[in-house]
Amino acid sequence: MPLTIKQKTDILIGLFVAALIAANLMGTKIAHVIFDFSVGIFAYPITFLVTDIIEEVHGRKKAQNIVYAGFISLLFVLGITFLAIKLPSATRDFFPDAYQKIFGISLRIMLASLIAFAISQTHDVWAFNFWKQKTKGKFLWLRNNASTIVSQFIDTVIFMFIAFYHITPKHNVQYMFVLILPYWLLKVFVALCDTPFIYAGVWWLRRGKKG
Repeated sequence: MPLTIKQKTDILIGLFVAALIAANLMGTKIAHVIFDFSVGIFAYPITFLVTDIIEEVHGRKKAQNIVYAGFISLLFVLGITFLAIKLPSATRDFFPDAYQKIFGISLRIMLASLIAFAISQTHDVWAFNFWKQKTKGKFLWLRNNASTIVSQFIDTVIFMFIAFYHITPKHNVQYMFVLILPYWLLKVFVALCDTPFIYAGVWWLRRGKKG
């Protein structure tokens, strides 16, 4: 039985929230391929892709509502994580010190992500709508990339400063931008690569059965 547009939209919203939470939970893992980067970069760009797909089909208000839902979801996870690390560990608890160490760091990262997410995603929804009006609904690839690339820069700057500024003496303003620029450029590359996926996503969503 063909999926309705509503069902497909619900799937995309679920993917949006899952990608958002995954990016935050995995964000403490730093990988190295040419340069250092958080593995959360594989999940987080999906959130921008999903909001652009939904805004293209359903409009700005629906996309903004999804951003609100993501913010509340992230806030909930932040609260649960804070409670989990504050509760005393049982004697039979597995690796309590490692748990505290990993998720204690995650609190600052999740707080940084929460603030960066709210600002950058709101900008992305606004910018996509701005370029949609300017292009009269044409050039989807341009609207997607123009909104996402700037929003990712905003997200990266806010996140990096809140999450890592002064965690060690060397993490000064100059060093922060040494971290920010290659990380943002990697995000730009990922954003450019997702161009075929926004066309595919919009096509798939619009082909949904009414209802």
